[in-house]
Amino acid sequence: MRGSARLIAWCLVAALLALPIVGVLNGWFAANRWPVTQLTVQGEFRHVAMEDIRAAVLPRLGKGFFALNLDNVQQAVAALPWVESVEARKRWPDTLQLRVIERQPFARWNEKQLISRQGKVFDAPIGAADAATLPNLEGPDDRLAEVVSFYADVRKAFAGTHLSINGVVLTARGSWSVTTASGARIVVGDRDLAGARLRRFLDVYPQLMAGHGDGFVYADLRYTNGFAVRWPQQAPAAAKAGVTRRS
Repeated sequence: MRGSARLIAWCLVAALLALPIVGVLNGWFAANRWPVTQLTVQGEFRHVAMEDIRAAVLPRLGKGFFALNLDNVQQAVAALPWVESVEARKRWPDTLQLRVIERQPFARWNEKQLISRQGKVFDAPIGAADAATLPNLEGPDDRLAEVVSFYADVRKAFAGTHLSINGVVLTARGSWSVTTASGARIVVGDRDLAGARLRRFLDVYPQLMAGHGDGFVYADLRYTNGFAVRWPQQAPAAAKAGVTRRS
């Protein structure tokens, strides 16, 4: 009994001695001591603004070094539209360090959202000039991965031509179409037949374009033994020559 009582007494003494240390390290005591006054941020940014990072972090710096909750800081910064991920650390005695990775846009999604290179859809403001450089992919939200995959396949198929693909559309009925940088639209239809239809079109494309420097505006590949092409409307001859004024 005496040994047990002695052991319990020593445990209580150890707990009482450790409690202040644990309390300080966890911010239970002296929460306002040793305030965090320095913020360092690592990362290469094009869209993330330092002002937005500071605004997200500042409300969480009211407590001292040990009371600062890194999880809360990371969640606040990660909520910014252009932030892909963030890692927060504390450096004694007064510094908060952030390592921020910015989202890299891969394409536009349904003309309203963006797709990151990690395949995540997100909402973020983007300038018209930047938007013009991104392909536009359209389709049902639950078929995003399929649309991205089809876009990659089409890019490979057109790699040997001068046609630049900048968009793919999947309708609710399951019909696929492709848009080019020049604004032309190519209707492919069923994906199971897409490979054969695109090869048939591209095999004769060089001969098809002979004498058509302006290119085509529409192609429908859904025919059994061929396809249909629509060319730009030619301006009337009088309009090309201009108007002659008579005195």
